[in-house]
Amino acid sequence: MDKARELAVRTLYDIHESGAYANVALAKALRGARLSDQDRRFATELVYGTVKAGDTLDWMLSRYLTHSLQKTQPLVREILRLGIYQLFFLDRVPASAVCNTAVEMTKRMGFPKLSGFVNGVLRTAVREPGRASYPSVRTNPARAIALRYQHPEWLVSHWLKLYGAEETTRLCDFDNASPPLSVRTNTLRMTRSELAKALRAEGIQVAESLWAPEGLLLEQHGALDGLKALSEGAFQVQDESSMLVGHILAPKAQEFIIDCCAAPGGKTTHIACLMQDTGHILACDIYDHKLARIEENAHRLGIKSIETRLLDARKIGELYEEMADRVLVDAPCSGLGVLRRKADARWRKKQKDLKELPFLQYEILESAARAVKKGGILVYSTCTIEPAENEAIVRRFLKEHENYTLEHTGTLLPASDATIRHREEDMIQLMPHIDQVDGFFIARMKRRA
Repeated sequence: MDKARELAVRTLYDIHESGAYANVALAKALRGARLSDQDRRFATELVYGTVKAGDTLDWMLSRYLTHSLQKTQPLVREILRLGIYQLFFLDRVPASAVCNTAVEMTKRMGFPKLSGFVNGVLRTAVREPGRASYPSVRTNPARAIALRYQHPEWLVSHWLKLYGAEETTRLCDFDNASPPLSVRTNTLRMTRSELAKALRAEGIQVAESLWAPEGLLLEQHGALDGLKALSEGAFQVQDESSMLVGHILAPKAQEFIIDCCAAPGGKTTHIACLMQDTGHILACDIYDHKLARIEENAHRLGIKSIETRLLDARKIGELYEEMADRVLVDAPCSGLGVLRRKADARWRKKQKDLKELPFLQYEILESAARAVKKGGILVYSTCTIEPAENEAIVRRFLKEHENYTLEHTGTLLPASDATIRHREEDMIQLMPHIDQVDGFFIARMKRRA
């Protein structure tokens, strides 16, 4: 467990001091470490849990410090964060083990003179946990909910205005739950039941998605890299909500499809499967390395109908005017619907993003619309729950483009469960805490012939 804690501290340092993404930094650290499966799981829990707790941990630590946490040596700061996380959020870890290992790590990492300081802070936290009690919701609702549910205070304040206290609390609580791993069957190679059987043979617990006919939910799985079914292209990792987009686009064999913001290719390869790998799919992105991800996924899945192109989506209408049967705009967004899947995402978001993103999103949608043939289909989607990035964009677009009509998106859902499938909305807004899946927005429009 000491090795797991030390790996966690160094990974946290990379995340907070070097700006590394949590999943990337942890995967890199685990690849280079010789840890037992138990230690790997513990290290993963420590890293993701500590990162997710974010400002809440720093606020708690401030209750036990006489100086600013930012003045503490960075590695020691991570040791303290890890210690507070274990003391307050992990019931099964003895307080003595937390304090002792933190002191030893401080010495091993080259700061023996600070070991007494670390010991004093953590043991005071053990003796006086009440110092870190959260403020009252009545006194300061935004701060109280933000601290208790480990979200940025500015975001909680924003949601309180949109949804009220009860809904905001439920949403934050959902973001802190551990999501199942969702995968999409490569139907070019097998059926969902065949994939489920293959995965169970590899010792994985599998359940069928109620939302998407190709979807499976994986639980109690190990590292995916070792799965034969993955290396052989039997499935693609993709969220349930994301799988709905391809079905609502509803591509047909031999059509020309443009996926404007395609990376990393989950929706693109799904579209190819729905078309039986016929026709032509143009997958665009502005980053070479992201296009490479699409190509890698397509190759592994055995898909040949996808062409990648380095291209700003705002240029698509100019270059492909009235050429595409269907166009998908899965727009760059704030990602507020998928916070439960990315431990560090909530802390990387900025309030100004909510104001700036709609301008880019609208420019992309306008350009994409020019590429649609008369009588063709345009789908706009995001993985956020922010109204200004979703319904407001579509409403403005329809007002300014009378040659497009909004279709009844709610009738196009492919879910097997009737209560999910039959929705009244013209535009679909999935809310995480209500629908129990990632937050997602989808609207389908048709260009008049």
